[in-house]
Amino acid sequence: MARALCKSYRVAAKEPGVAGALRHFFRREYKDVEAVKGVSFEIERGEFVGFLGANGAGKTTTLKMLTGLLLPSSGELRVSGHFPFDRRSDFLKRITLVMGQKQQLMWDLPALDSLRVNAAVYDLPKLQAERRIAELAEMLEIESKLTLPVRKLSLGERMKCELLAALLHEPEVLMLDEPTLGLDVNAQDSIRRFLKDYNQTRRATVLLTSHYMADIVALCPRVLLIHEGRLVYDGSLEALTERVAPYRQLRLELPELVSRERLATYAEVELLEGRKVVLSVDRAQVTNVVARVLAELKPLDLGVTDPPIEQVIGRVFAGQKEALA
Repeated sequence: MARALCKSYRVAAKEPGVAGALRHFFRREYKDVEAVKGVSFEIERGEFVGFLGANGAGKTTTLKMLTGLLLPSSGELRVSGHFPFDRRSDFLKRITLVMGQKQQLMWDLPALDSLRVNAAVYDLPKLQAERRIAELAEMLEIESKLTLPVRKLSLGERMKCELLAALLHEPEVLMLDEPTLGLDVNAQDSIRRFLKDYNQTRRATVLLTSHYMADIVALCPRVLLIHEGRLVYDGSLEALTERVAPYRQLRLELPELVSRERLATYAEVELLEGRKVVLSVDRAQVTNVVARVLAELKPLDLGVTDPPIEQVIGRVFAGQKEALA
């Protein structure tokens, strides 16, 4: 639970150039930068929630406050009944943080050695740790990779080992910051399937940040949208699409070339590449437009879809937050 959560930093303000550097040396001035501004939300046990925002929106700062790495400037914060920054052992054994751009495994040693170190840190009995490693390695399909030096693993294999290390102590709250960063399509899909299974079988609470919208669409029934430090949306992806993008895309393959001017009489033309066309159609007009297109243009292929979620979220980040009011 976060209520009116804020985090600000005091940073030195320096003007450019030599004169600015001299003034900064003799009389340093400071300014306050607000990274998170009054963010409030609650997440129930077992939820899988996406946490979205552009670079610099405040996502990672919020995650670091939720895990106790940063002290909030103001507001109320509780995770599993604890104030995270107290960093009590009971709390630390209930959570984990995985950051796609950071690693905890020792580079030149087999991943298994790092996993055994983690087991000792969390006071796991040897038999329990070995059982847990075997179970998670099977779920992640990396049993044969644990005895190889980490530096010899592929990026996807390393990320799976990072997840194994982070979940060794059976945390009930997972905070994942870009866990599929840089992975190929197959590795991304494998990580998604594992996280979904882990969430469902263990009733683990998961807060996921990702720039890959496929991660969010596949895993997160609910999303939190943060923009310039403020929470601007909390709800389902479907509701977000309907409120911010009240249109659907009509995708056509035509039997012959048709001018943009003629297509514009049906709806707004998003794409025209030869005989391939994408029209943006108001949701209330989809049935009528489809009937006209079928009767008059006789397309070879026709499909009606929601706009890509990247496009929907991009509209929010472009300053259309008033559509959420």
